[in-house]
Amino acid sequence: MTEPKHIHVIGAGIVGVATAIWLQRDGHHVTLIDKAGPGEGTSYGNGGVLASCAVVPVTVPGLVRKAPAMLFDSTKPLFLKWRYLPKLLPWLGKYLKHANAADARRIAKALTPLIGDSLADHQALSAGTDAAKFVVPGDYIYAYPDRAAFLGDAFGWDVRKANGFEWSEIDLGSYDPVFAENLSFGIQLPNHGRITDPGAYVKHLAKHFATNGGRILKGEISGFQRNGGRLTHLKIDGSSLTCDAAVLATGVWSKPLAGKLGLSIPLESERGYHIDLWDPSIMPNAPTMVAAGKFVATPMEGRLRLAGVVEFGGLDAPPSEPPFELLERSARAALPGLTWSRAERWMGHRPAPADSIPVIGEVPGWRGLYMAFGHHHVGLTGGPKTGRLVAQMISGRKPNVDVACYSPARFGGSK
Repeated sequence: MTEPKHIHVIGAGIVGVATAIWLQRDGHHVTLIDKAGPGEGTSYGNGGVLASCAVVPVTVPGLVRKAPAMLFDSTKPLFLKWRYLPKLLPWLGKYLKHANAADARRIAKALTPLIGDSLADHQALSAGTDAAKFVVPGDYIYAYPDRAAFLGDAFGWDVRKANGFEWSEIDLGSYDPVFAENLSFGIQLPNHGRITDPGAYVKHLAKHFATNGGRILKGEISGFQRNGGRLTHLKIDGSSLTCDAAVLATGVWSKPLAGKLGLSIPLESERGYHIDLWDPSIMPNAPTMVAAGKFVATPMEGRLRLAGVVEFGGLDAPPSEPPFELLERSARAALPGLTWSRAERWMGHRPAPADSIPVIGEVPGWRGLYMAFGHHHVGLTGGPKTGRLVAQMISGRKPNVDVACYSPARFGGSK
């Protein structure tokens, strides 16, 4: 390993916190910087599933044909704020170019090393911390009306099989009787897991980092300085911080900062929604993806979380009502008799690169400056492995996976 460095990690979601912890364990002096604090952004509002099998991108074959009809169907989990469409079009054109079999398989191959062992990655990250109590091993279930519906998703399951995932076909009613009778067929994926309180989990990890000598700083980064091609300072709230290295892990908010580094990254917000149903009358045995509605029902501490839905509408528009309505309708249909004491709603911004592959690695022309963002809807799942890879890069160790496909260099470089 190289000599201990002074390193700033920008962004305190799961990716940033994991990176900070692994760097700290490597003996570096680490500062974690966030404008709001640990676990307050997208990492708070995910589905809570360690979805290792979620390597199949949204851009599967047939998406271009199906998407327009989905936008006009209130029962489908795809929404668009139409006023945002002109701004979305440049990104959307690049995104849809990948909606073919060859690219979907290539993306899945890139995602598998990041998320394929998520449970073990989270267990390693949280080992010896109070956060470990939130990591619960278990199955991940896909619910279908029948086997024919499952076979209708054959492409995605073939891609999973090609990347080493195994599953069992089950009678869903026998495995978990809380689901509606018309959801009779299930796929049981072992070696997955869930986080029972994602926001608290990230905060506990950050507390562990601080207890072990890490520094947590609230502030907003506005730029970077270099000397001879090497990063020397971060610009923050009108002042500057010296550093030996830094990691940019601010999710979808990384795009404008990347622009200042000479990178034109086609990155959009995939607006995600969830509803927490507190004191639910029934609870699934395991996190369950209701395939037809593309939403997941995840047991959490004191509540059932319903998460899913894709909406494109940028960073500034307020949450939309229809996605929340669809989640609630879908849950009532899938879980007959479900009641709750109160519901809490949330909308957040998943960072979506047009090629569906996260941006991880050193910035061209900026030695010592690294990026770690762009995980779409698998940020929680892939956060620990991403952090470990970045720590290996900074510490001068060769990562145990081929990281070339994640490189920021695919989007240009500083001149």
